[in-house]
Amino acid sequence: QVQLVESGGGLVQPGGSLRLSCAASGIMFRIYSMGWYRQAPGKQRESVAVIASDGHTNYVDSVKGRFTISRDNVKNTVYLQMNSLKPEDTAVYYCKAFAGADGYWGQGTQVTVSS
Repeated sequence: QVQLVESGGGLVQPGGSLRLSCAASGIMFRIYSMGWYRQAPGKQRESVAVIASDGHTNYVDSVKGRFTISRDNVKNTVYLQMNSLKPEDTAVYYCKAFAGADGYWGQGTQVTVSS
């Protein structure tokens, strides 16, 4: 059974930092690309950052220079370090594992940036 479990969300002030974690089980983690996505109320889910199995990364323009995605293939975990957070980063953040036609989602973790 595949499970992706996100953690690390919460309430933070503008300019603050959070680190999200997504622990995967039930998949051969090292061969999967891993991504972080977010969905704000009333908006479509968008890709935030992706890290391929070879470590190559991609970011949406709005988070470049502020967010960093990384992975630990021993702990089967992907991280999203979020710095200089803005109110517009408020959303539910989801992680996804994908390889070929396979794709699995986590349940999401809420990130709220507010003073």
